[in-house]
Amino acid sequence: MVDQSQAALAKKTITADKLAFEPADREVLRRLAGRVAELAARPVEDEKRRLWYLHNALEPTRPLIFCDPENGWNEIITASDLTCRGDCAREWEMTLRKEIFWGESMGDDRVIEPYFNIPYVYEESDWGMHETKIGGEDGGSYVWEAPLKSYDYLDRLHPPRITVDYDATGRVLAVAEEIMGKYLAVRIRGTWWWTLGMTWTLVNLRGLEQVMYDCYDHPDNLKRLMGILRDGTLARLDFLEKNGLLSLNTEGTYVGSGGFGWTTELPGKDFDGSRVRTTDMWGFGESQETTTWSPDMFGEFVFPYQLPVLDRFGLNCYGCCEPLDRRWHIVKNIPRLRRVSVSPWADLEDMADKLGDRYVYSMKPIPTDIATPVIDEDRIRRGLREAIRICRGCRLEIIMKDNHTIGKNPQNVITWCRIAGEEAERG
Repeated sequence: MVDQSQAALAKKTITADKLAFEPADREVLRRLAGRVAELAARPVEDEKRRLWYLHNALEPTRPLIFCDPENGWNEIITASDLTCRGDCAREWEMTLRKEIFWGESMGDDRVIEPYFNIPYVYEESDWGMHETKIGGEDGGSYVWEAPLKSYDYLDRLHPPRITVDYDATGRVLAVAEEIMGKYLAVRIRGTWWWTLGMTWTLVNLRGLEQVMYDCYDHPDNLKRLMGILRDGTLARLDFLEKNGLLSLNTEGTYVGSGGFGWTTELPGKDFDGSRVRTTDMWGFGESQETTTWSPDMFGEFVFPYQLPVLDRFGLNCYGCCEPLDRRWHIVKNIPRLRRVSVSPWADLEDMADKLGDRYVYSMKPIPTDIATPVIDEDRIRRGLREAIRICRGCRLEIIMKDNHTIGKNPQNVITWCRIAGEEAERG
């Protein structure tokens, strides 16, 4: 059980022993970094980069392809494939080997860049209480005990508190530069969120089923809770911005639930080149946890609280696995909305009509296409060909993600990317 008397800490820490790299580990990392640098210098990377810039500017291009195997990486690069011995060295080795696989084997449109990114070392509190997870070992299923048992305890909530260890961050940066700086530009990149949608935090605090009851039994209190999450998220953004902890996501950074941030529209024209503001960045929201809610309920209990957060950003992405066709009349009101997720459960044709050439149409094929040891290539090709036909005239990207397994067959992602690329060229 979690001790609710103390705010639980999400720790991103580094200890001295983790930075003690053996000579053999250093050589492995240098060799891999050198190979990443070679891949990044290829002319094809410039062509891919050019396509993403055009695509995000809503200029016509062929459909762009990206595949992130997610948990499937563990079946592509296994623990036994890693040769480094130190913990931190193995983490860095995994990062570099992923880049090499993307560059040598994957065959998608992800740009290989000559950088090695280091996150900040920090600690972050929870919202004043924390769920207790039951199960979930080795990536399996789990349930959780939600801590906000009663709305009488709303006054115990507070915005997350971030404490950055600048000295430790500097030490990590120095070690990475010493090992890999000859080949790759080592830089600090703060990645402080994946989503700003807040409903994941909501259901962790209150419970998924309970939140559904609350819409009827405690609607005013549910709105008070969403207001607390909104205000806390805005305060967190204020803190990160004020302390210079944000990083631009306007180049090869993964943004939203798919696609990359390459754009000349950001940062803002008044950006001074030093302190990044939210208005200089892509923002992202989603609400997968409320997929079963009616559009009216989503419009009453969720969207009004997301809107002030997303309004801070220069460009916005919205959606992940939830189908947005029934919510589009609400979601389309997001300021500077550019990238829209079209999940496997959305009506592709309806979304093509709604998005047209005015938004990036971020299509997510069903991940089970590559989840078995032997995949059905003909079915995959037919599905992609039909989707591309439906989306002709849209600004289409095809994003393979949400993979819990690739059938323990790394060739699956390579084959999928080849088929997707062939169909994209075919048009």
